[in-house]
Amino acid sequence: MSIAVEIVTVEPTPTAVVAETTTWNEFPGLWEALLGEVWAFLRGSDLETGRNVMLYKNDLPAVEVGVEVNDSFSSAGRVVPSRLPAGRAATAVARGAPSVGGLARAHAAVREWCAAGGHELTGVRWELYGHWREDQDPDLYETEVYWLLAPDVP
Repeated sequence: MSIAVEIVTVEPTPTAVVAETTTWNEFPGLWEALLGEVWAFLRGSDLETGRNVMLYKNDLPAVEVGVEVNDSFSSAGRVVPSRLPAGRAATAVARGAPSVGGLARAHAAVREWCAAGGHELTGVRWELYGHWREDQDPDLYETEVYWLLAPDVP
């Protein structure tokens, strides 16, 4: 089954995050603790929350792990206000319970589609994780993958 890719225009979305520069080998063992720091802060705040997010600013990777929020706020320890990028982005949806393989296929689909269509990627990308429910069919779970596009040159 092929993964559909499309170009969308996204608005900046406020987030509460912990930023970290790590390695791709270390990141799988790190993201859960970073997200836990954010949720520990959010549970004591008045902020409305949305989906979990992972923003990859580059290939090191420099990452921001956190949660969509409804407003800005003052930093609290390592939890800081940030925003998901705005602009034109190529997007795809990974379906099924979160897995490295499913996300990797969605990211690959975006990169391949953009290369075939001559769309230049900036390298900035992010994932928005759907809300998980224990009674949910795992096949219905969705993770949105976005890659920010370079501005068109006239």
